[in-house]
Amino acid sequence: MRKLLLGAVALVAMAGAALADPLEGMWRTAADDNGNTGLIQVVPCGAALCGTLVKAFDGSGAEMASPNVGRLLIWDTVPQGGGEYRGRVYSPDRNAEYNSKLVLTGDRLSVSGCRLGICREGGVWSRAN
Repeated sequence: MRKLLLGAVALVAMAGAALADPLEGMWRTAADDNGNTGLIQVVPCGAALCGTLVKAFDGSGAEMASPNVGRLLIWDTVPQGGGEYRGRVYSPDRNAEYNSKLVLTGDRLSVSGCRLGICREGGVWSRAN
């Protein structure tokens, strides 16, 4: 009986650890200042979440080569509750890092960031399947 109970406790613990954060997955960015978009893969990294640019697209939607493919665009991102996340974000079109605020509503992610007291909107990203 004891082995059965320990097994059940271990199973419940593993199931809890396997639950994904709602932010995890693939996201299509809003168009940047140059009209380019990208696909960002968000995964756990330590105690936070990180997002890597996996594909880049030009204004017509055609895949393009980018030196930023493979680069972390969001990192140190942690949930604050109510669908809000805080962390860091990199903006390739501005070549700048910002303190980020991400707000998740369903399959839409509002992205904004501030740097040296100057804030900018990063648009709304949409979940990509």
